[in-house]
Amino acid sequence: MTPEELIKKVRKIEIKTKALSHQIFAGEYHSAFKGRGMAFSEVREYQWGDDVRNMDWNVTARMNAPYVKVFEEERELTVVLLVDISRSGLFGTQVKTKREQIAEIAATLAFSAILNNDKVGCILFSDTVEKFIPPAKGRTHFLHIIREILEYEPRHDGTDVGEALRYLTNAIKKKCTAFILSDMLDVNPDGTPRYEEAMKVAVNRHDLSVIRVSDPREKALPNVGLVHAKDAETGASRWVNTASRKVRSAYGEWYRNATRQADKVLLRYQVDRVDIGTQEDYVRGLMALFHRR
Repeated sequence: MTPEELIKKVRKIEIKTKALSHQIFAGEYHSAFKGRGMAFSEVREYQWGDDVRNMDWNVTARMNAPYVKVFEEERELTVVLLVDISRSGLFGTQVKTKREQIAEIAATLAFSAILNNDKVGCILFSDTVEKFIPPAKGRTHFLHIIREILEYEPRHDGTDVGEALRYLTNAIKKKCTAFILSDMLDVNPDGTPRYEEAMKVAVNRHDLSVIRVSDPREKALPNVGLVHAKDAETGASRWVNTASRKVRSAYGEWYRNATRQADKVLLRYQVDRVDIGTQEDYVRGLMALFHRR
């Protein structure tokens, strides 16, 4: 991608996500993701109906009249986007690749956070953490994150969600709102997720959500005869007879099993999740995620 193409693409994403964030997500985001708690705001005279537990007895004694403490929600959040940039993200048979869809979703979340005066950070990962962008505010920072998601060339090809979660746990000490944007196809040979232990630790410290992005062709093999298939992450290749019903059935069962196993882990640790395809409008998926919170 040339610098001119990159600038054009970043600008296009900024315009789209700015409109979405202003028109659709601003209120939904604000209500879905709460602040860290209640912070002291001021002291004022007691009014009928005020909670007596908020009485400020020192000021009451000094002023010889009842006064109460007023609290307001401490709104500012730290949002961290864990973005999968492994080679499998280059796959796409519909309108976009998985990585392009992830980039737009990440931009929408980041801009929504910026509108709410929240800090946004980003962890780009493959089978290692490729780049960490510390949380900060502002449009310039937002554009920096989007440029990195679109342009960064990973040094490694694989996927290790657990490594990204361990990095999050170590790098961000205070509670944050974190989104994993990935196909989540990081599994053992039996289909069980490799990231369960890391997720178990991360959810005890942070508010975690998963946005699982997939392509329709990943779910079932098409019947197109004998094809030479190559794994984008491992480099392994083999001939696959997609005309065989047995082969197609075995692959479909593997994919469904891997998805079921991942869902069980997310449910076990009460992690919110939404599935978004490369052919879908992600607005509906994000709205569903916000409404469930």
